[in-house]
Amino acid sequence: MCEMPEILDRADRHECVTCGHEWPHAAAPEARDAPRVVKDAHGNVLADGDCVTLVKDLKLGGGNQVLKVGTKSKPIRLVDDDHEISCKMDGMAIGLKARFVKKA
Repeated sequence: MCEMPEILDRADRHECVTCGHEWPHAAAPEARDAPRVVKDAHGNVLADGDCVTLVKDLKLGGGNQVLKVGTKSKPIRLVDDDHEISCKMDGMAIGLKARFVKKA
């Protein structure tokens, strides 16, 4: 889950003000046992080892560098974090949200 202290409490979920990550108030027990499915911006299911490309320019935090739309990643790894994808782009290790990528 997000570690930022600025959280909005909605009727059915929590939302991080900083990154926009959302999660339910209390996950149902059957939802915790189900395998995690991560989908890209177009609804394609992603798996470890897939390559993805950016669908939007992304400004990197901590600097003024921008990853341009169409930048292709090395094979990805899915992680249990608020940023679902861990990969390398342009020689940098980064974490991405699946909504900003499409399967290559």
